[in-house]
Amino acid sequence: MEKDLRVKSKVISDGGPTRVPNRAMLRAVGFKDEDFKKPMIGVASTWSEVTPCNIHIDELARLAKQGAAEAGGAPLIFNTITVSDGISMGTEGMRYSLPSRDLIADSIETVVEGESLDGFVAIGGCDKNIPGCLIAQARINLPSVFVYGGTIAPGKLNGGDIDVVSAFEGVGQHNAGNLDDESLYKIECHACPGAGSCGGMYTANTMASAAEALGMSLPYTSSNPAVSSAKKEDCLKAGQAVYRLLELGITPKDILTKKAFENAITVVMALGGSTNATLHLMAIATTAGVDLTLDDFNRIQKKVPHIADMRPSGRYVMQDLYEAGGVPAVMKRLLEAGLLHGDCLTVTGKTIAENLAEVEDLKEGQKVIYPIDQPLRKDGPLVVLKGNLAPSGAVAKVNGLKVTKMTGPAKVFDDEPSATEAILKGEIKPGDVLVIRYEGPKGGPGMPEMLSISAILVGKGLGESVALLTDGRFSGGSHGLVIGHIAPEAQAGGPIAFLQTGDLVSIDAEEQIINMHVSDEEIALRRENWIAPPLHPNGTLGKYARLVSCSSKGAVTDLFEGEAVLHTVKR
Repeated sequence: MEKDLRVKSKVISDGGPTRVPNRAMLRAVGFKDEDFKKPMIGVASTWSEVTPCNIHIDELARLAKQGAAEAGGAPLIFNTITVSDGISMGTEGMRYSLPSRDLIADSIETVVEGESLDGFVAIGGCDKNIPGCLIAQARINLPSVFVYGGTIAPGKLNGGDIDVVSAFEGVGQHNAGNLDDESLYKIECHACPGAGSCGGMYTANTMASAAEALGMSLPYTSSNPAVSSAKKEDCLKAGQAVYRLLELGITPKDILTKKAFENAITVVMALGGSTNATLHLMAIATTAGVDLTLDDFNRIQKKVPHIADMRPSGRYVMQDLYEAGGVPAVMKRLLEAGLLHGDCLTVTGKTIAENLAEVEDLKEGQKVIYPIDQPLRKDGPLVVLKGNLAPSGAVAKVNGLKVTKMTGPAKVFDDEPSATEAILKGEIKPGDVLVIRYEGPKGGPGMPEMLSISAILVGKGLGESVALLTDGRFSGGSHGLVIGHIAPEAQAGGPIAFLQTGDLVSIDAEEQIINMHVSDEEIALRRENWIAPPLHPNGTLGKYARLVSCSSKGAVTDLFEGEAVLHTVKR
């Protein structure tokens, strides 16, 4: 007897006379008699015209729908939101970026569960789409596949490659008098040539690579460019793959094991990915019921070499990696070195090792990926620092840095605009430790990224002579001596709230220490006189500020203190 794949939708399609109204509604959107015998497969599309990362995803969603239909499903497309990090960067809009991750997860859950779908494909582009989709997949735990919308092609200017980070850094170069108006305008016009997510090993490409390493994406999906026949094929295959997962009875929690997360961290370290991977992987793991902490990142960092010469600190972009052989070829190299768990299950129904057995080696003569025994750095470039300034941890990205330790006087600001104004006025000098606080998950609220200010420092030539510390976040495009995610955050009464301008601060990324030279007694005295600022009063940010956890726990919104969180959805 053929297996009935209608694990949820059967309540509607086989519901008898009482479900006539439900089926009548579905007939209005195109269902025929035969469709009620098929599993209903959703396609969660993040299509939007507000960002190049997502502008092409409408076509990709239709291809995923086609693939699901050809496999035997009854597919339906639905949409969710996106916030463009690149456009919101440096504005009040950036406060909505991280909360959008959780809104995406909530909205996908709402539609999939509300419509009794049996499985789904989720397609994402910009940074928060990817973890948002993966959190939803872990939470709903129905057969599902993630598809990355793909990387943008590099912009071309004066015979070289540029990207959006070139534009951010151009602002600092212009302010320093090293770039004229016309040159800055040319960068603006050429940095982003079309559809796709920001091209370096920034957050979107980092998390797409992590999704593939987790086993939640089909091989090559993370590195196939946005505008390519390969990306279209990704989507067709994803629709087919969900049907196959229904047949096999494989759900995300079969795939999202502790070893799968270790594989994802390994790939992120090897590629020199974004610091945001710490937040997002912990958030996905929390939802999947996997115990993942910052200590796991530190443990893996010590044994995984950095082998990818990619922007922001390197020379190449994701399209170059695609041409060199793609993420699967990198994973194959890591597996052969004994750095990946090959027995982890994936959405192909096969293990990582079985998938990689069919993968070609990196192209002969390629220069993007270094040999394991001749790395750019012998250990991973994402490091977790702790000390009396960040007892619960802080995260730094040190690839390409010549300076990884510093002691200097703090210049403390309670918001990013004030700090930016101080830089542009020349008030921040080499040797300073620039501190921006009350920008954490609760205090921001929304833990905004600070690519604008970090890029201005780099553009002004201060990228390694000024340390930039915050309880907020940095973009995957940020580089320089920048340390984010300082926890506990200022809003929660973390020690960063009691730091004062002029206090000495020491950072040692190699020893993974971050301390302020203030005695425990003095910190206690300052704490007594401190009053937490009021939280954001209402709306999306108000709800977020009251629900969100510490960044050291992934800044999730479904950890309710004093309550046991039930991760298994009732069937």
